[in-house]
Amino acid sequence: MIKKITTVFMTIFAFLLSSQLVFAAKEAGEAAAQGGESYVKALFVIGAMIGAGIAMGVGAVGAGLGIGTATNGACQAVGRNPGVQGKIMMTMLIGMAMAESIAIYALVIALVLLFANPFTKFFLG
Repeated sequence: MIKKITTVFMTIFAFLLSSQLVFAAKEAGEAAAQGGESYVKALFVIGAMIGAGIAMGVGAVGAGLGIGTATNGACQAVGRNPGVQGKIMMTMLIGMAMAESIAIYALVIALVLLFANPFTKFFLG
């Protein structure tokens, strides 16, 4: 069972990494056409893409865990005391919105890394 799970995760990882390498190779090819240190530029682009992917992955996992925990607690509370369902539901929805904001922050960080990286001028010229 562990071997199957490891194989699935490694396949997904290889698939996601291959798309980043294709985009980085495209950037490196453009940099080589212009002249310059194409390897440094390619590594910078690959690093930005991997960083954006990790930021989104961790942010999504954190939001998912937070929303799942909030829903679990609300379901247990309503099961114990159905009379206060309205108050519990409101509190749960506010908690879920706060947890979802983490994923939005991760999306902003990923977009900054990809499109508005402050270090671009140092590496890409």
